[in-house]
Amino acid sequence: MFDSMFHLHVPLLEKILRPVIVYLCLVLFLRLFGKRELAQLNPFDLIVLLCLSNTVQNSIIGDDNSVSGGIIGVFSLLVINFVLTRILFHLPQLNKMIEGKETVLIRDGKVDAEAVKREALSDLELKSILHKQGLHDYSEVQRCVLEPSGNFYVEEKDPLREGKERGEILRQITALTAEVKELKTMIAARS
Repeated sequence: MFDSMFHLHVPLLEKILRPVIVYLCLVLFLRLFGKRELAQLNPFDLIVLLCLSNTVQNSIIGDDNSVSGGIIGVFSLLVINFVLTRILFHLPQLNKMIEGKETVLIRDGKVDAEAVKREALSDLELKSILHKQGLHDYSEVQRCVLEPSGNFYVEEKDPLREGKERGEILRQITALTAEVKELKTMIAARS
């Protein structure tokens, strides 16, 4: 029983190379297909990612279902990821080339329609990104950038807006509190 659990059915070098090759191909393909795949996942993107993991499973493990083969595959994936991140850290130019560059979607309240189209973002998705930042209209945005990592960076035209709104609310609460105290005093005086 233990022999079949831990016996490798393919050569060790093949068990190491399979996950490394698949990993590098996935990095390349995700780079080619753009930042959109790393950004907000819609249901279709989620389905693709789930199918992707199932599709590459057999190419990583081959005909070997042994525990040893699985451990070697996992170890190989972790090692290639560790090595690649260290290489990219020490070679920032290579990192920029692999990651790509940021895409400015909104500048000074104006949407760059070509950039939005290139990243396959709908108007609804772009507005949703702004709403998450507490903004309601494109005119409130200084810059909105889709970073190479798939994250969105939104810079407001008036970064103190939220603080001003809070300040106004506090002033109104203070005024209401003063009025309530006055009313209490008047009622107490009549009693």
